[in-house]
Amino acid sequence: MRSICSSFVKQFSVASTLIATLLFAGISHAAEPLKIGYSDWPGWVAWQVAIDKDWFKEAGVEVKFDWFDYVASMDAFAAGKIDGVTVTNGDALVMSSGGAKNVMILLTDYSNGNDMIVGAPGIKSLKDLKGKKIGLETGFVEHLLLLNGLEKAGMKESDVTIVNTKTNETPQALASGDLAAIGAWQPNSGEAMKRVPGAKPIYTSAKEPGLIYDVVTVSPASLSSRKEDWAKVVKVWGKVVTYINDPKTQPDAIKIMAARVGLTPEAYKPFLKGTKLLTLAEGKVTYTKAAGFKSLYGSSKIADDFNVKYGVYKEPQDLSKAIDPVFYK
Repeated sequence: MRSICSSFVKQFSVASTLIATLLFAGISHAAEPLKIGYSDWPGWVAWQVAIDKDWFKEAGVEVKFDWFDYVASMDAFAAGKIDGVTVTNGDALVMSSGGAKNVMILLTDYSNGNDMIVGAPGIKSLKDLKGKKIGLETGFVEHLLLLNGLEKAGMKESDVTIVNTKTNETPQALASGDLAAIGAWQPNSGEAMKRVPGAKPIYTSAKEPGLIYDVVTVSPASLSSRKEDWAKVVKVWGKVVTYINDPKTQPDAIKIMAARVGLTPEAYKPFLKGTKLLTLAEGKVTYTKAAGFKSLYGSSKIADDFNVKYGVYKEPQDLSKAIDPVFYK
């Protein structure tokens, strides 16, 4: 009897240890923070407000934001180092085409002037660029912005010469004197105008609202296993937009955002005008399926067509899998 009891106790002890180990592993996994990559764009720097205010902790979700250069953030997501990343809707499709499947779950903003084609001194309009060189990163949003502008001006891409230039190198490229214009987003576009007195925007994203939407996109596996946590992140975004837009709290918000990128609040404040932050209610409207730039689906279809046409990737992406309105229902 004793030997049987001893054996039972031993087996029970082993089983208990195994169960405890599994439970601990489950708790540890649940306690792991969601990892989100963000970079230097006003609609994403806005998250710094929630970070500094500990709003994620208040919401009951552990989140770790990692700061990257833009392309590096996409690479980190593709490598599985982060659960979600802040990108344009078009670039979310680019990642997916390369095997880094992702789902756009939250709209942070649309570009409302911060993406721009900046002309060198003497260049007053897109028509002045005929036969001239333009520096921009081919296959990225400024390329799409340029094509949109050229079409409105009655021109074609063949009317200009595009020089493939990394976005963060466009200020130096314009200053070199070899280009008639560059395509870049803030703060690079602003830096280009500082380096070249007389340079000015000749076409911006304000001319086509919805051409460039900015999103938080996440891995399907993370969305499936941590849906409640992502729902809390989305809810915090609503709080962020309210805080930034409220005249009473906006100065504090700008101070926080400016500090993140090493600028003074006075220098950073104008960037907000070129970025239309979207409330959750506005995001819900934009998540409605429709053609054209007023819908995330319509805008993404245009971006997808652009990406295929210009060889960014070969096959069209499945937008029904790339966009999930679950948190806007």
